[in-house]
Parts: sequence; C-alpha cells; structure tokens
Amino acid sequence: MQSAFPALALALAAVLSAQTHEPADRPAPRTDANSKLAHEQLLEKAHRGRIDIYFEGDSITRRWGATDYPALLANWKQNFFGWNAADFGWGADKVQNILWRLENGELDGINPKVIVLLAGTNNLGNTDAAEISRGLESVVNLLRAKAPNAVIIITGIFPRNDHMDMLPAIAQINASLARMADGKRTRYLNINDKLADADGKLFDGMMNPDKLHPGLPAYQIWADALKPIFRELLGPPAAEDQAPPPTGDPSARQAR
Repeated sequence: MQSAFPALALALAAVLSAQTHEPADRPAPRTDANSKLAHEQLLEKAHRGRIDIYFEGDSITRRWGATDYPALLANWKQNFFGWNAADFGWGADKVQNILWRLENGELDGINPKVIVLLAGTNNLGNTDAAEISRGLESVVNLLRAKAPNAVIIITGIFPRNDHMDMLPAIAQINASLARMADGKRTRYLNINDKLADADGKLFDGMMNPDKLHPGLPAYQIWADALKPIFRELLGPPAAEDQAPPPTGDPSARQAR
C-alpha cells in the first residue's frame, strides 16, 4: 500500500500557496522597512512642485528618474525637462503593491495631465496572465478615478530574456492592455519590436546583463516614443521645469 503522506503534503502545500497568494487586483502593501520609507518619500514628493506628467510602475520606471541611477537620471532630464515630469515608480513592486500605493495617497491632489504606466513584470512566474491583466485594469481604473482629466499611456510590458518562458504571458497581457485603450483618453504604447526580434530575443545592448532591466538605449527608445505624445498633449517643453526634485532608494541614501 502506498503512503498517503505525499498526497497530503501536496494538498497542504496547495492550501498554503493559496493562502499566501496576493491577488493582483487587490491592493496589498509592501511591509519591508525600505518600502515604507519610500512610500513616505513619495507622499512628500507628491505635494512638492508641479507635476504635469506622472510616471507609475516598478523598478524599470523608478530607475529612470532616480538619484541612485545618475546616468539614467541624466537621460530623464535630457528628454523630459520642461514638461514637469515626476517619477513615482518603486522597485520590486507587483501590481497589487502599486494599487495600494495609489489608494494610499501617492496620486491624491496632483491632477496630472498625463500618466505613464509600466507594470506587471514582477507578477510573472507565479500569477497567470489573466489575473495580471485584471490587476492592471484595476490600476488603470484607479488612475482614471483619481485623475479624471489625465490621458493615461499604458506601456506594454517589455520583453525579458532572464526567463524566456515568460514571453507568451507577456504577449497575452499586452494584448489585454491594448484592448483597454480607446486611443484618446487611454492610449497603448508598445515598443517591443524595437527592443527584441519577432521571437522575443533582445537586441544587443537593450537590457542590462540581468536581461530584465533596460539599459540607456532602451530608455531612449521609450522616450522617443513618448515625446511625440507629450508634444501633442502639452506642447513643447518649457524653458524651466517645476517638477519636484528627483528621489532615490532610501537605503542607498542611508548607506552613504
């Protein structure tokens, strides 16, 4: 007779996994101390200066306008100075964490004219594409509720080659994101054909050695796709910029 213990163990593991799984469409806070500090920092940032363009997302978004990535920050300023753009991305955030931050003050009272969203890659691997898509739709709906006059630009999830098996899910999610756009108040932007070939293999120099985070050339491709939209909606950049000062990873600041 075979022991029942292996089956019981598998059943228990499934129950525990279900209990610990955070649905992508339900707000969930990050509980680590550094993320709590970052949230406080972003709350303060939200009420400094003028913000016409609001970037939201995870580390891919965060690094572009962060003081702890000076080369990327220089590229950010080169491309967006004069448009009052502010970066509210936070590293390692999943969709549900972004929902929580938005529900807890990071967009309150800002009323930006444009919102740029890129999120979802951190949910890949342990959440199916349909759930990630539902979560991103919840983010878009919340952005619309908190900034009803903004044009929302949903950026398709970038290809990643650290896990090639994730490419089909990325394609499925991006197809869902495209369906969320009406081409007017909500727009969909996909630059993946400039980052990778038809099979999803990244072009040389597009990503860092981790094959996940963009390098400068990829950020410039993203900027080149965004700037015509910004010019259409906001006009040319002004000679002065009134955005709040850029922020960075609190742990990087403490380490100095």
